[in-house]
Amino acid sequence: MINLSKSYTNKLSNYSYIDLFAGIGGFRLAFDSFGAKCVFTSEWDKYAKEVYFDNFNDQPNGDITKIKANEIPRHDIICGGFPCQAFSISGKRKGFDDTRGTLFFDIARIADFHKPKLMILENVKNIRKVDNGMTFQKILDVLEKDLNYSVYHQILVGNDFGVPQKRERVFILCFSKELSVNKYEFVKPNFENLMLQDILEKNVKEKHVFIERDDISLRNIKPEKDLFGNYPNKPIRIGSMNKGGQGERIYHPYGSAITLSAYGGGPGKKTGAYLINDKVRKLTTRECARLMGFPESFKIGKNINQSYTQFGNAVIVNIVQSILKDLIDKKIL
Repeated sequence: MINLSKSYTNKLSNYSYIDLFAGIGGFRLAFDSFGAKCVFTSEWDKYAKEVYFDNFNDQPNGDITKIKANEIPRHDIICGGFPCQAFSISGKRKGFDDTRGTLFFDIARIADFHKPKLMILENVKNIRKVDNGMTFQKILDVLEKDLNYSVYHQILVGNDFGVPQKRERVFILCFSKELSVNKYEFVKPNFENLMLQDILEKNVKEKHVFIERDDISLRNIKPEKDLFGNYPNKPIRIGSMNKGGQGERIYHPYGSAITLSAYGGGPGKKTGAYLINDKVRKLTTRECARLMGFPESFKIGKNINQSYTQFGNAVIVNIVQSILKDLIDKKIL
């Protein structure tokens, strides 16, 4: 997380928000750091709900598709990283109606009822390319034409926001007309570049992270610093296992981590594999938490496999904090 000055601590204390598709609370950590009040949370996964409750003492509501809009408290802001489901974009193409049956529709119907001032949405960057861009255009049409928001979107990368992970996500900001936002440029990050090495745990004892195989192949690659004394701000591949497919590549800790994933296979599944202290291993769950900007005080779930999935599905806290800080600085909020 970003260490905010005290002047920002309660800047959003007059704002309420709802946390949809909440996962383990990445958006909530960001909003709460500014003093905003969460009035409703929704998450269907039972393991994520347990972790969320342990950290926020707040039991999330269940499946959002089964919750009526009028059952949700009034709020100023909607936030959420909605799952990317297939959109019915062929045929009738009736805007709002064409989103029915997708989880994006649940955001749309809640926004249509409550008219929040702001929405901050997040998704994988490739959503912009699904069906040659038609799916993403459908989302924008619903937000702009049907719900009457001013909408801005941009791909933001974790590496640029103080966490050494090449995680690229599209963020969508939706402003109600009452905010009078006629032009918006996304925050320009100003963070020190970090290496994966900077966030690693010391004296790791967890046996499950170490990878011992006969087919590990390493190349003698020594990362070099640039003119400013920094190592490359990207993953540095130095080896492979098996055929070198996804989850079978080995990286140097002086570069950044690859994108954490909720899925995938191979010996380095979900975190990637790295040569650390002359041993090849995955990342620990605490290291994954650090890569997502979660604080050291965050209580990680006891189910290790679920924890890896949860961080792979999470939002980078630093990015959301940076967006909120920028909105405050620009006097939009």
